[in-house]
Amino acid sequence: MSDFLLELRSEEIPARMQAGARAELEKLFRREMTSAGVDVAGVTVWSTPRRLALIARGLPDATQAVSEEAKGPPQGAPDAAIDGFCRKNGVTKDQLELRDVKGRQIYFAVIEKPGQSVRDLLAKAIPAIIREFSWPKSMRWGDASIGTDSLRWVRPLSGIVALLGDDIVECGVHGVTSGAATKGHRFHHSGEITIGNAADYAMKLRAGHVIVDHAERQDMIRTGAAAVASEAGLSLVEDEDLVIENAGLTEWPIPLLGRFEDDFLEVPPETIQLTARVNQKYFVCEDAEGKLANAFICTANIAAEDGGAAIVDGNRKVLAARLSDARFFWDVDRKKTLEQHAEGLARITFHEKLGTVADKVKRVAKLAEWLTSDAAAPNGDHKAARRAAELCKADLVTEMVGEFPELQGLMGGYYARAEGLQSDVADAIRDHYKPVGQEDEVPTAPLTVAVGLADKLDTLLSFFKIGIFPTGSKDPFALRRAALGYLRLVQANDLNLSLDQVVHAWDGRPNKALVSKLTDFLADRLKVQQREAGVRHDLIDAVFALGGEDDLVRLLARVKALQSFMDSEDGTNLLAGYKRAANILKKEDWQGSGSRIARTGDEDPMENVDDPQMRAIYAARAKTLSYTPEPAEKALIDALDAAGPKAAAAIEAEDFSAAMSALASLRAPIDSFFEDVTVNDDDPAKRSARLDLLARFRDAVHRVADFSRIEG
Repeated sequence: MSDFLLELRSEEIPARMQAGARAELEKLFRREMTSAGVDVAGVTVWSTPRRLALIARGLPDATQAVSEEAKGPPQGAPDAAIDGFCRKNGVTKDQLELRDVKGRQIYFAVIEKPGQSVRDLLAKAIPAIIREFSWPKSMRWGDASIGTDSLRWVRPLSGIVALLGDDIVECGVHGVTSGAATKGHRFHHSGEITIGNAADYAMKLRAGHVIVDHAERQDMIRTGAAAVASEAGLSLVEDEDLVIENAGLTEWPIPLLGRFEDDFLEVPPETIQLTARVNQKYFVCEDAEGKLANAFICTANIAAEDGGAAIVDGNRKVLAARLSDARFFWDVDRKKTLEQHAEGLARITFHEKLGTVADKVKRVAKLAEWLTSDAAAPNGDHKAARRAAELCKADLVTEMVGEFPELQGLMGGYYARAEGLQSDVADAIRDHYKPVGQEDEVPTAPLTVAVGLADKLDTLLSFFKIGIFPTGSKDPFALRRAALGYLRLVQANDLNLSLDQVVHAWDGRPNKALVSKLTDFLADRLKVQQREAGVRHDLIDAVFALGGEDDLVRLLARVKALQSFMDSEDGTNLLAGYKRAANILKKEDWQGSGSRIARTGDEDPMENVDDPQMRAIYAARAKTLSYTPEPAEKALIDALDAAGPKAAAAIEAEDFSAAMSALASLRAPIDSFFEDVTVNDDDPAKRSARLDLLARFRDAVHRVADFSRIEG
């Protein structure tokens, strides 16, 4: 058993591609070994800007000899078929065996595969891995690049280290041959480093100023940046993505702290952080009060003799130039009001069939005003809501957002405050895109909620109206994200919104088809959201199957009440009783002669039946039974008489827990009914009435949820 080391060295690999490259290398290596019959246990893959490295531990020296069988054509088949089978399996016809298979003589080839040297297998696998490696972007180089069949790699491949145990695995790709020599740090180590085996690889590279383990470099940056910030009396603004990116840019990372001029802090802090992060890959710091400090942390790739002073000074100058640009944008943008900026939205096409962004803003403003006035969901100042909506997209035409699109909304809020607009309007402009992702905070301020809901609803309704929907993994207009944002807003703020009324307000007229499309889409997104939150899918389906409800908050409240009920003993036993009743009705193909006729008393049993003919047919049987019911039968009739109205009233009052409690009262009567009463009685009148009673029980349960969709 031996450990195998493979290092593929090249010019700089972009940091963003390294995680995918590590996964690709392991996948291809395992595929090659599995196809050759070599079991692979532990595999470690590392990356630096200049190399990918894989270590596979405990590979055998050779594969085991194996015997394989291949089933061929039957005896008497055409010679061409038999010859083709022989060629495919590398045997001659006299080597085939005839075996009886279900009364027919079938040819079989027995193929003996001798054991192979794993080193030889690796020598074939390495070129295959390199040639089949998938990069997001790749290139050809050298004289061979004029041909389309030449090697493609992320950057020119310059070296291969391939060692099985202490021995070199000899192979070559595109003129690069394998060996035991690699190179250390570009500046800190000259000459080659000879690797003895997989065990000393990381150690020898460390001696050459290369930390080959990307996770270790990340730890060095994470802890080192926090340490230099602390030494300056500051705290690091954590940014894990930036840690990973800097680790992908360096082989010997050393965090260094620098300072920039105080007057740049007049620019919004998010602008400074984004400038430092996106353009320069710098971390930023906060002071003891939690405010952005005039400090940055860069990650050097060398241990400088002057302690990094020259590096810091050079980076400070570059950052100052970037911050000067940001300050210029900030100053220029504030020379116009947001209303003046908003005039430029008429020049931006939202969609060729939906007009400009200015057209969208008009729709959003109208809907936001309606939400805070007529709908009162949320409650708020409808004039302020309209004003915030009219200005919410104005920053899209500013210089700052043109440079940093990630700041849209945020900069609008800053500009609104700078020109003296009221704070809730500025907040609504700033936060109306939220929530963007699952981890994003959900706004609760009435104006912000109104503008955010209006923006997301307009996006959904506009595209649905022109027949554009997400398909499969394609969602170019982020309609799923808009739907999830809408759902989180209405849930967090407990808003009861009728989608039928929303569409009427947005479209200016009733539009049942559009309501149906939107309801179905939002319902699907709600199902996905709730499944991810741990809500059982069958309970979601049981409530949604009822239909006729376009208030998703009410639907969700019913789902949660149902889940709580089904987690109880009453719920479990009632479900069992329901399924037994449903199975009997299905077996008897019983459509019912009126599921509400088996009542006692003088009340109208058909009060909920709208069809006059059905009412006439059942009228004669509506008052009493033609026989004296058994005690358990009478108890179920009485329980349904009591539970039905209670459940209906509770649902009307949106007290779904009370509706479940009403159902719970049916548990004992239905259990006793099945235990003491014979449904399929010889007396046709009794049989019919009892089947009707079970149908009435089923219908009472269905008022709350479709129990046929509940598992268990």
